[in-house]
Amino acid sequence: MNEKIKQRFCQQLGDECVRFEEPMCDHTTFRIGGPAEVFVMPDSYEQIAWVIRQCRQEAIPYFILGNGSNLLVSDHGYRGVIIQLDRNLGEITVNGTEIRAAAGALLSTIAATARRSSLSGFEFAGGIPGTLGGAVTMNAGAYGGEMKDVLKEVTVMNQDGEILTIPADKLELGYRTSIIKTAGYIVLEAVISLKKGNIEEITALSRKLSAQRIEKQPLEYPSAGSTFKRPEGYFAGKLIMDSNLRGYRVGGAQVSEKHCGFVINAGGATAEDVSTLMKNVTDIVYEKFGVKLEPEVKFLGKFDGR
Repeated sequence: MNEKIKQRFCQQLGDECVRFEEPMCDHTTFRIGGPAEVFVMPDSYEQIAWVIRQCRQEAIPYFILGNGSNLLVSDHGYRGVIIQLDRNLGEITVNGTEIRAAAGALLSTIAATARRSSLSGFEFAGGIPGTLGGAVTMNAGAYGGEMKDVLKEVTVMNQDGEILTIPADKLELGYRTSIIKTAGYIVLEAVISLKKGNIEEITALSRKLSAQRIEKQPLEYPSAGSTFKRPEGYFAGKLIMDSNLRGYRVGGAQVSEKHCGFVINAGGATAEDVSTLMKNVTDIVYEKFGVKLEPEVKFLGKFDGR
């Protein structure tokens, strides 16, 4: 990318909202990743639209980043523009039994807001370490709940910079997918519809789910959460455990001993360590059970052998 284009980003967004060669290990829950060529933090929908127009006009690759909680960035980094939405776009407002939140709002913050407002139905999401934008795009879920259970509507931006509001029944929400993902839309905000509840009961359920996460998930290590999608009729973690891969390591990457569905950064892991481990696990499980594991983690940048 030439210097003129880089300077254009600084002039339009301000120097404080643009970084160059930004280490992506600082922006992913894996704590892994090489430098992003350009890293921008827009603070308005107009700025997002401007950045996307620039990228399209100049044929520059771009990637929308939330909390980096479901992402593995290459050790070589990303040659293009990372557009981070969580830093400056996280507003949350409550209106009756509805919560309107911007794409960059953390799910844990939305859950806490719901709890303080005595609104029930979002407790399942309180421990998912991501932002609303990513959760809506992937129809995130946990403990029997999914985003599709609570969404009323989503406001998105298409690749031409146009803003659209899509009702929940038109989102084509499925297991870790949606029309937002397939059409390449960018989530700007969403309205969540909840029910009036009892604050003590909501708090008790939230604490119960939090205790279960702490007990069963390797929260003490950097990871991207559940590493593989759930194969139909199976559980990825059990297939990996039954393949005798508990604790299996490649470099600093390891199959968690606490929960085999998690690949963790046990210390100094590279993206190639994680990628190689995931490939090996996939091959071993397929050889043993004939079930093909698919990654739930997104890969960004260039990887050897992928």
